[in-house]
Amino acid sequence: MAGVNKKTNTILSKHECDDIDSWIARFPEERSQSALLAALRAVMHEDHYLSTEKMDAVAEYMGLPKIAVYEVASFYSMYELDKKAAAKNSISVCTNVSCMLNGSDEVVEHIEERLGIKMGESTPDGQFFFKIEEECLAACCGAPMMQLNHVYHENLTKEKIDALLDSVKTNGILHKKETS
Repeated sequence: MAGVNKKTNTILSKHECDDIDSWIARFPEERSQSALLAALRAVMHEDHYLSTEKMDAVAEYMGLPKIAVYEVASFYSMYELDKKAAAKNSISVCTNVSCMLNGSDEVVEHIEERLGIKMGESTPDGQFFFKIEEECLAACCGAPMMQLNHVYHENLTKEKIDALLDSVKTNGILHKKETS
């Protein structure tokens, strides 16, 4: 690995570079590639999806081959690569066995009815993107569960879902877990 490229980058904002740098600092110099997951998350926040231009900028900034960045971005479902997913808030519902047995089908149906969209669609106002089914979000003990802006919300009921969606509509983007 060539190492971190500290030259001026016209694509990434100062905030994005600072965020990436803070993650790179957590790893030994020869392992700075380990910060790639966090770097992609950092640059996805502004546009709510990863453009090829942003991924290329991350590769250049971190001194990585572009293909290494593309491989990571396309492997993990937490990264949005499609501009149609560029809504302010992202919703993911786990539909694997534990969640399915505990009512994830009803959760999906309720969200679709509440927002007037289907999985894979964004609301017309650009507030919400309802991701295509998630195979597993690793919260089986709290099934059914969903992520709202990558924050876990477990033991869902229609009332909890409505409160979360209302909170986001009222207060803006929700980035921390609500206490139950």
